[in-house]
Amino acid sequence: MNILANYPPTEELQAIDSAHHMHPFTHNSALADKGARVITSAKGVWLKDSEGEEIIDGMAGLWCVNIGYGRTELAEAAARQMRELPFYNTFFQTTTVPALMLAKKLAELAPGDLNNVFFANGGSDANDTNLRMVRTYWAEKGQPDRDVVISRWNAYHGSSMGSASLGGMKGMHGQGGLPIPGITYIDQPDWWSEGGDMTPEDFGLERAQQLEAKIKEIGPEKVAAFIAEPIQGAGGVIIPPTTYWPEIQRICKKYDILLIADEVICAFGRTGNWFGSQTLGIQPDIMTVAKGLSSGYIPIGASIVSDRVAAVIRDTDFNHGYTYSGHPVACAVALENLRIIEEEDIINQVRNVTGPYLRKKWEALADHPLVGEAKIVGMIGSIALTPDKASRAAFAVEGGAIGLLCRDQCFANNIIMRSVDDRMVISPPLTITCDEIDILIARAIKSLDETYAKLKAGGMLVSA
Repeated sequence: MNILANYPPTEELQAIDSAHHMHPFTHNSALADKGARVITSAKGVWLKDSEGEEIIDGMAGLWCVNIGYGRTELAEAAARQMRELPFYNTFFQTTTVPALMLAKKLAELAPGDLNNVFFANGGSDANDTNLRMVRTYWAEKGQPDRDVVISRWNAYHGSSMGSASLGGMKGMHGQGGLPIPGITYIDQPDWWSEGGDMTPEDFGLERAQQLEAKIKEIGPEKVAAFIAEPIQGAGGVIIPPTTYWPEIQRICKKYDILLIADEVICAFGRTGNWFGSQTLGIQPDIMTVAKGLSSGYIPIGASIVSDRVAAVIRDTDFNHGYTYSGHPVACAVALENLRIIEEEDIINQVRNVTGPYLRKKWEALADHPLVGEAKIVGMIGSIALTPDKASRAAFAVEGGAIGLLCRDQCFANNIIMRSVDDRMVISPPLTITCDEIDILIARAIKSLDETYAKLKAGGMLVSA
């Protein structure tokens, strides 16, 4: 009997959920009082819940469903592989056809000399791999003291002990004894919130030059790597000024610091190129990928590694790996996902048609009285909510309460937008059409209007 075929009413599902299911990044008792929204099916950019409501998904699940929901080709690829070889590991001097073919495909797609792939289960695992890999690299090069990794405040690189330490989110560091030793941070390139009276260009240089100052403070002989997202995702879709990445690149080369580009959100078409590094002109030594690699249909992640780093790691016993590294079913699904992206020319559609159309509509939201900044690259964007555009002021109410209010209005209007503090962010499936973009924007405006009306009525349009 298939217990999922005829599910019980919503209230019963919510009761089961609250009794047994512990949600990530959630105050579970508060959610139990409210009741989780139960998603039951999806097609294209549309979700359906247990009440039959249809919701436009402006977040592609969790930044990941790049080719949209309901692609039977991926289900069929998984079924074929499960029938032929449902699992075998890549330990013990063995490999599988899906794993080696996916490694080859990623090497073909990745820029520069990123020709080597170490598989993981997702982005967190892959960044744990990167942490160990860069430290092992320098130790094998006869420089074991080069073990410090520099990251950025408000960066997100995962939620395991290693990857959450690589991230710079203080709320995460407050639980579980984080960060682990050997990781330090510089400030993020968020001009809207932190730029003061500087121009974006000057601010971008100042934030990038913090990396050089930190390297000098620690000692270049002790710094292994710098890790950063091309565009910060979970930190609020922070798109750096144009001066930022060229200066970061110059500094890494000057001090021979390995550069890790965390592409978990930006890769596989999100920014209008295969990788965000291509869009922003970054030349990393290692790229972290996950999410869009399988469009979220099955868990998989990877580190794509330069020839320079791989040559050293290949020449030693790298005592690291996961049971499901290169899982044949996950690799088969990822290969089919990449085939669809290529054959349907999805990235060119984002770059030349839907991306520019969404950008025009999204940037026009800056005219709304509640919106101070509207930034977007490809299919990833954010708006900053503010009580005073001229001064780029934060709200007097702290804790991202305004963003949460706007998020709840979005949910009530059957649009998924995520709040990060008092920013609203989107990352829709890359297959969204221009007509669906119109629906997304109309519902976003309705939600902003309702949020603004509530703030005005409640006397909450007050600057900090």
